[in-house]
Amino acid sequence: MTLDRLFVECSALGFQSVLTTALAITCYVLWRRQGRDYFLTWSAAWFLYVLRLAAMSTFLVRRDMVWLFLHQVMTGLSALLLLAAAWQLSRRFTWRPWHVMAVPLMVGWAWLTIFGMHSMMVAGVTSTILLSSVTIWTGVVFWRDQRRPSSGAIKVLTWAFVLWGIHHLDYPLLRGFGAAVLYGAFVDMLFLFAIGFGMLFLVLGDERARLAARTADLEQLTRLLLRAQEDERRRIARELHDEAGQALTAVKIELDLDGHTDAGARVGRALAQVRDLSNLLRPSALDDLGLAVALRALAADVSQRSRLQIDLEIDGHAALPPNLEVVIYRVMQEALTNTVRHARATRVRAYLGLGPRLVVLTVEDDGRGLSPDVRPNLGWLGMQERVTAAGGSLAITSHGVPGVRLTASIPVEAGS
Repeated sequence: MTLDRLFVECSALGFQSVLTTALAITCYVLWRRQGRDYFLTWSAAWFLYVLRLAAMSTFLVRRDMVWLFLHQVMTGLSALLLLAAAWQLSRRFTWRPWHVMAVPLMVGWAWLTIFGMHSMMVAGVTSTILLSSVTIWTGVVFWRDQRRPSSGAIKVLTWAFVLWGIHHLDYPLLRGFGAAVLYGAFVDMLFLFAIGFGMLFLVLGDERARLAARTADLEQLTRLLLRAQEDERRRIARELHDEAGQALTAVKIELDLDGHTDAGARVGRALAQVRDLSNLLRPSALDDLGLAVALRALAADVSQRSRLQIDLEIDGHAALPPNLEVVIYRVMQEALTNTVRHARATRVRAYLGLGPRLVVLTVEDDGRGLSPDVRPNLGWLGMQERVTAAGGSLAITSHGVPGVRLTASIPVEAGS
C-alpha cells in the first residue's frame, strides 16, 4: 500500500471517527437529559465503534495482528449494543447479568480466527457476516416498532440500518479491488448521518408526543376544575337563595308588620343584594328556562345597570348540552363585564348562532378599542380557558375604529 493511499484511507477513517464520536456524545447527553436507557446503550455502542475505527487505522499503519484482533472484538460488541438499543427502544429488552457473556464470546472467537486459525479471510468473513446480520436485525426491530408517535423517525432508522447492513456485505468483494477502506468509510459516513438525523427526529417526535399528552392532561384538568367551579357556584347560590334569602324575607315581613318600615327597607335592600349575588353565581334562568332566556335576562340586567344599549340576536333553536350552555353564558357575561368596565362604549351588538354542529357567539362594541400595549386580563384568560376546554376557539380583535369584537366558536360535538 502506497503512503498516499494509506494517508487518504486513515484520513477517511479519522473523519468517520470524529462523526461517530459526535454521535456518541449526543446520545450520552440525551441520556443525561431524558434518562432513557437506549440512549446510554447507543452511546456505548458508538464509542466502541470509534475504537473499532481506531484499531483499523492502527492496523493499516503497523500491520500488527493485535490491532486486527481488537478491531474484530470491537466490531462484534458495537453491533450487539446497537441491537440491544433498538430492543430497549421497542420495550422488549432488559439487561440481564448473563448478557455479559457476549464479551468473552467475542474475544474468544476473534482470538481463534486470527491467532488460532491464522486466517484473515475467516476473520474478515465472520466479522462481515456478524456486523451485517446484526445491523439488518436492528433495522427489523425498528420496523416492528413503527406504531410509535415518532413513526417517521423509526422509518428513517429502519432504512438506514437495513441499507447499512447490506452495505457491510460488499467489503469482501471490494477488498479484492483495493477500494474497501476508502469507499466503505465514505458510505459509512452517509449512513451515520442518516442514523444521527433519525435519532434527532426520534427525540423530537417523543417530545412532541409527551407535550401533546401533557396538553391533553391540562385540558382535562381544566374541564374538571371548571365543572367543580360551576358545581360550587350552584351550591352557594342555592344556599343563598334558600337559606339567607328566606331568612331575610321572614325578617322583612316581621319588621313591616311591626311598623319598622325603615328597618324593613334596609333588610329589603340586603335581600335584593343577596338575590343579585345568587343570580351572579348561578343564574336560575339558565337552569330553569334555558340559554336563550338567560342571555336575554343577562343583557337586560347589564343594560339597566350600566345604561348600555345591548342588541341581542339569537339565531337557531338547536338544543345544547348543559355544560356548553354554561360556557356560552359565562363568555357572554364576561364580555359584557369587560365592555362596561374598560370599553367606554355606548352600544353592544351580540349574536348567537345555534347551528347543529357549531355554536358561534359574537359580541361587538363601539368603545375605544384595543390599545397597542393592552394585556389580557383574568377575564379574558378565563374565557379562553372555558372555550378551549370545550374544544372551541376564541378570538378578540379590533372592530373598526374604534371597537372590539369577540368571537367564540365551539363545535357542538366537542363541547358535549
